Parts: sequence; C-alpha cells; structure tokens
Amino acid sequence: MKKKFIGPTTDEPSTENKTGTWRTFRPIIDNAKCIGCGMCEEVCPDSCVHVINKKAVIDYDFCKGCLICLNQCPVKAIKKDIEK
Repeated sequence: MKKKFIGPTTDEPSTENKTGTWRTFRPIIDNAKCIGCGMCEEVCPDSCVHVINKKAVIDYDFCKGCLICLNQCPVKAIKKDIEK
C-alpha cells in the first residue's frame, strides 16, 4: 500500500524529526519547587512540556532550549543548564 503524502509531515511518528539535539541550553525542572500550575506547558512553542501528576516534565527529544518556560515559571522551578 502506497503512503499518502500529507504536506511536509507524515502520518507516522519518526525519530528523524527530533529537534532537541541542537540546543545550547536545556531547561531543568526542580520538582521540589514545581507547583504544577501548567504555565510552562501553556507557553512552550514546541509543546514539549507537559504537566503529569502535578509536576512539569520536558520531552528533551523535541525541546529546542528556547527557555520561554524558564522565564514564565512563577515559582522559579526551572533552571537552565549547558547542553553537554
């Protein structure tokens, strides 16, 4: 069966589209400080931050390190670290 081309995306997930490998900084969540407000999830332009069980979780495969989440966290539960 031939796959149908759907614009610049495909109908199946792929590891080829992971974008987290070129970031300079990575956001780090301090779970002791995180209140699970969801602000980081709301502002993430790549939808790679999710609140699970009232704690923020980052999908580093797709996080580009823009640090918008860090700047919006009301309790400063997100820090930045140099990508290694």
